[in-house]
Amino acid sequence: MGIFQKINNLLAKKQKIEKEIAILQKSCNHRKKSVKQVREREDSSAPIIRYVCNECSMVLGYPSSKEIENFFKE
Repeated sequence: MGIFQKINNLLAKKQKIEKEIAILQKSCNHRKKSVKQVREREDSSAPIIRYVCNECSMVLGYPSSKEIENFFKE
């Protein structure tokens, strides 16, 4: 198996996994959320502060400036 075929297989697996994650996150009730650091984009290493579901890890929204301040105090 050549490198091109290996990469295509890995990309196909990645796409399948991302789709499965999206389905699970869509079905989650997001009952408990926390302020956390997450990557801004998949290809970025820059962290951003967002509300994240504790069960499915879906980014849910933006915390207030006071909540961000408290996050960094912890």
